[in-house]
Amino acid sequence: MATDSKINEDIVAVPVPQNTLDAVSNGTYYNPHEVLGGHLGTNGHEDVVTIRVLRPMAKSVAIITQEGRTLAVHEHNGVFMALVPAIATDTGHGVPDYRIRTEYEDGSVVVSDDPYRYLPTIGDVDTYLFGEGRHERLWEALGAHVLRYDDPLGSNEGKAGEQLVGTAFTVWAPNAHAVRVVGDFNGWDGRTHAMREIGSSGIWELFVPGIAGGTIYKYELLNANNEWVMKADPMERSHEIPPRTGSIVVDTKHVWRDDVWMKRRAATNPHNGPVSIYEVHASSWRKDVADYRELADKLVPYVRKEGFTHVEFMPLAQHPFSGSWGYQVTGYYAIDSRLGGPDDFKYLVEKMHEAGIGVIMDWVPAHFPKDAFALGRFDGTPLYEDPDPTRGEHPDWGTYVFNFGRNEVRNFLVANACFWLDEYHIDALRVDAVSSMLYLDYSRKPGQWHPNIYGGRENLEAIDFLKEAK
Repeated sequence: MATDSKINEDIVAVPVPQNTLDAVSNGTYYNPHEVLGGHLGTNGHEDVVTIRVLRPMAKSVAIITQEGRTLAVHEHNGVFMALVPAIATDTGHGVPDYRIRTEYEDGSVVVSDDPYRYLPTIGDVDTYLFGEGRHERLWEALGAHVLRYDDPLGSNEGKAGEQLVGTAFTVWAPNAHAVRVVGDFNGWDGRTHAMREIGSSGIWELFVPGIAGGTIYKYELLNANNEWVMKADPMERSHEIPPRTGSIVVDTKHVWRDDVWMKRRAATNPHNGPVSIYEVHASSWRKDVADYRELADKLVPYVRKEGFTHVEFMPLAQHPFSGSWGYQVTGYYAIDSRLGGPDDFKYLVEKMHEAGIGVIMDWVPAHFPKDAFALGRFDGTPLYEDPDPTRGEHPDWGTYVFNFGRNEVRNFLVANACFWLDEYHIDALRVDAVSSMLYLDYSRKPGQWHPNIYGGRENLEAIDFLKEAK
């Protein structure tokens, strides 16, 4: 271990107001990066860095840099502060790379990286396009994404020569007062993983070092009603098997081998050839099928033998209630976990394509269920659903109806269609419940609906959405 680093104790740390420290220690500050992490000194002390970390249960905390180890002092309610030397940069001074050594009352010691020393993982172009409703690859901007970095101190635990691995979390919750990431990695206590709000976009972001694929997580929101609620990630790529409701970080390993099919698909007009479709509910097609890979081994030869050109899967996006057969979706970007994960389903699609069979999937952008862990009242307000009660709820199904006129919601759905075609090589989508989208008086009696601006019964926003998705 390197020797302890010393700094003149007369140097004053970068000041933070008491009420801000209170909010940071409670995990409710809208911009925790403003306080936590490393910050250069001012007023002639630019060669000194103030590092603050939040460790509510710690006995002691030390900051480890390439220069040595500095013991942090307890400043306020679990916030520890240390002063370390700045490093020289081309423009003056900078914050050194560092790790946090935390000792707990039981004698255990944990060395970890600091989420609050990283720049935002989502850029201005992403937030602008999302606000305009025009981010065609939204799944690459929002959600949970495993990232890898080269770092002078090595891995998260300080192992030299190894890349640093972590996950960037981004979620849209414009009316939340605070958002935190929770999971087994922090004992489901989000205080140490509070996210920052990115400008006025309504997007919250945090890069968490040490979080890899397979990690279960949720978002903990202080919503518009000042209530703490836990929500699954609207952009999750995988989900726990119901009735569990956690999102799962995905680090896909699949390498596609259906190039011949994809090139032919791009060069062929699908309307110029014969089509014979075999419709399948994946989970109940055969009782002896355990997962998507086994389904591929049994379904592909059957479909080929029977002479079908395409398979149409009933909805395969994540849904909590098996009895809905997939038509009440909560995870629009997650493959149904009952039969495996993303790479397992990619294997199934690939085997279909290798056999010359196209893949169609039922897609349900019309409505979504009211399960408390999911999209409904996500930040305490009608965020994804239409706020007008004559439009926002479906009277027959007891579900919420999307707000097709809101840019971000429309973007969420249009990008979702692109996602299945691009990421999973799905060849076509069958849109479900179109009639309920097109007409404002669908299943509604006189007095239960309002006409559009032209006095008609057509849902103009839904029509525009379907045109854009097409």
